[in-house]
Amino acid sequence: MIRTAQGDHDAFAQVYDLVSAPVMGMVRQVLRNPAQSEEVTQDVLVEVWRTAARFEPERGSAKNWIMTLAHRRAVDRVRAVQASVDREYKAALLDRTTPFDEVTEHVETRLEWQQVRRCVRTLTEIQREAVTLAYYKGLTYKQVAESLSLPLGTVKTRLRDGLIRLRDCLGVTA
Repeated sequence: MIRTAQGDHDAFAQVYDLVSAPVMGMVRQVLRNPAQSEEVTQDVLVEVWRTAARFEPERGSAKNWIMTLAHRRAVDRVRAVQASVDREYKAALLDRTTPFDEVTEHVETRLEWQQVRRCVRTLTEIQREAVTLAYYKGLTYKQVAESLSLPLGTVKTRLRDGLIRLRDCLGVTA
């Protein structure tokens, strides 16, 4: 490796002969794809040629250093492939969703509110008062009864009758 770091092609050929098969085997175990394994193995060995000067013999053997490079590169490839699959999946989901038309949604909501207001105006004053307190102000039936100083049963009847009228006016089928 020291001679390889100095640019010795023959030294690199010897390193290549010693490690190419183990590197390919380990990479293939991680990737399980022959074509990608060959590509990653080639990338690793090119990296060994270019970065041989980074090898520190006192920290371990050259083979272990190269196998560590190979393992890291193989794991990086697995992650990259998975990220690509995830992106494609998300893109496919976006293609299947219908685009949101904000203007149309706003217009439909406004028309629905106008229809509801028109129908609320058809209620009797007593029904309108009870429905407004319960559904627009968020009061419970008991609170509506207390607010109107009426028995709870009377309030429930007024609300039921008012909601039936609203349902009929809005054309809602049960």
